[in-house]
Amino acid sequence: MRGRIEKIGLVGVGLLAGLLISLHFAAVADKSSELPLPVEELRAFSEVFGRIKSDYVEPVTDKKLITEAINGMLSGLDPHSAYLDAEGFKELQAGTQGEFGGLGIEVGMEDGLVKVISPIEDTPAFKAGVKSGDLIIKLDDTLVKGLTLNDAVKRMRGKPGSAITLTIMRKNEVKPLLISVTRAIIKVQSVKSKLVDPGYAFVRITQFQEHTGENLATALINLQKQNNGELQGLVLDLRNDPGGLLTGAVAVSAAFLPKDALVVYTEGRTEDAKMRLTASPDNYLRGSGKSDYLKNVPEAFKKLPMVVLVNGGSASASEIVAGALQDHKRAVIMGTQSFGKGSVQTILPLGNNTAIKLTTARYFTPSGRSIQAKGIAPDIVVEDPATASFDNTFRLREADLDKHLSNGQGEDKTETTAKPAKSPSKAKEDDGAKIEIAEFGAKNDYQLNQALNLLKGMSILRGK
Repeated sequence: MRGRIEKIGLVGVGLLAGLLISLHFAAVADKSSELPLPVEELRAFSEVFGRIKSDYVEPVTDKKLITEAINGMLSGLDPHSAYLDAEGFKELQAGTQGEFGGLGIEVGMEDGLVKVISPIEDTPAFKAGVKSGDLIIKLDDTLVKGLTLNDAVKRMRGKPGSAITLTIMRKNEVKPLLISVTRAIIKVQSVKSKLVDPGYAFVRITQFQEHTGENLATALINLQKQNNGELQGLVLDLRNDPGGLLTGAVAVSAAFLPKDALVVYTEGRTEDAKMRLTASPDNYLRGSGKSDYLKNVPEAFKKLPMVVLVNGGSASASEIVAGALQDHKRAVIMGTQSFGKGSVQTILPLGNNTAIKLTTARYFTPSGRSIQAKGIAPDIVVEDPATASFDNTFRLREADLDKHLSNGQGEDKTETTAKPAKSPSKAKEDDGAKIEIAEFGAKNDYQLNQALNLLKGMSILRGK
């Protein structure tokens, strides 16, 4: 389970401006490399290095050249491998605890521009109107073209309270948009919950953090008390959840699965990259020293009828939970195809408080499905009528990312195995009527209402 690397947690998507990256932390033991050095290639590297030092138009420090070489090596592998300097490494560690400074957007690179994968809920960027699919072409007066993603992210960071103007290209907009965003210390509330109808609970997970499992346990206990009795059904909302720590995903799955049920397994080239994680305290506490916070969750939640909501913004740890509950036939998955982030990134600390984020494995659902560049297909496809057109045209997925890792099972394209449910509002949308985009969990949240209708129908059938 632990191997030579004590694994603490993992999996997310993209690079978050400010910086929230969902990852796999590891304390790394010294390893001796048994691979032969590529002498010819190293000779070529040495010659290029020397030529730049002697002939480049301006003097260049050794540190800059080596750092850029490392950046190039990692960014050339896949969209998620990267070099983290001291500042980036520090902010990454802060981000996994749910508090970090910045704008609150999850971004990637496309054709040399910063592309918004998703604004994070309740953050400055989200409130300012930044949308998925936006292309950022300028940061204040600095053109993005020519910057690395790390450079762009650094410029988006800054002192809380300071403002930055994003120049954005948006599909169907004739002119670039200027959006001013005020930086803030962003505190992401991982778990939100409420009773939406008597007997029916709604739990939303916005991101898988260090305390997500504990927060979920508290929420479930409180929901049971608020209802004054056993619940009839629960909707678990993972829409637009970009992922987070693997321990959080295992804990959330364990709250609803039988003890020791397989949640996820990973396959990589090293023994350290091969794990089988089950619904047991050893796998979600992972040496944290905490007591088992799930032991006080009512046993009824392991059998309570469930619907899990997913969409194209549900990635990585979200897909682990959805895949586990789907494979064990524990919940009905509803919504639209998920993002398809099925790779594991390990943080390997280096000297001087720096690190590399390296893709080391693919993860698989209990039945053996790799969802890398494919995603989780919902059991029932339900599109939000307010966002369906946008999602179908502009929603970015793993398979759209340049140099994305292959699926490994010959299934790199997303596919939907269920037919969409017809929205009663669709005709209005097609006629050009304006439809208000609902907040997740609001009364006019179409997908949530469809999930509740399904649960209520199931309850009637059980009664009969």
